[in-house]
Amino acid sequence: MRQPDEAVSELIHEQITEEQQESILQNQQRKLEQDKREFEREKKEFYLRKRMEEKRLAEEARLFQMKWKILESELKKVTMEKQEMDREKEQFGRRTGGFYSQAVSGSSEAGMFFSGVNNELALKKRYKELIKIYHPDNLAGDTGTLQIINKTYDILKKQFSA
Repeated sequence: MRQPDEAVSELIHEQITEEQQESILQNQQRKLEQDKREFEREKKEFYLRKRMEEKRLAEEARLFQMKWKILESELKKVTMEKQEMDREKEQFGRRTGGFYSQAVSGSSEAGMFFSGVNNELALKKRYKELIKIYHPDNLAGDTGTLQIINKTYDILKKQFSA
């Protein structure tokens, strides 16, 4: 049989072990509750970031659509302006008896340089303006363009004089 001191000692030991286990369980429970609070906080932060990102993406999509509409409308305008310019070239060619289109047939740039010119005085004025702009000594000067301007000017001058 056990002696009373041993039995008491064992009971005290069991009680301490149970207290330690209870303490360990309480610590684990506190840790789990803390982890749960941390998880809830992270979850809220995640959904907040998600909503912010969705708003940002929606705003980007809206801006993209606005830019796209602007580009489409500007493209339509450019197309209409090009068609109008082509009609004006045709009309100008008919008014000048076709010599203008023959003079500038080698270069579309030349046609643009002297478009709207319908007499010799306007031709000289436009020529002087173009020389000031495209002369090789200028910052925007270009020898090749200047040669096209000179060639077209000579042809148009002969046509207007005739």
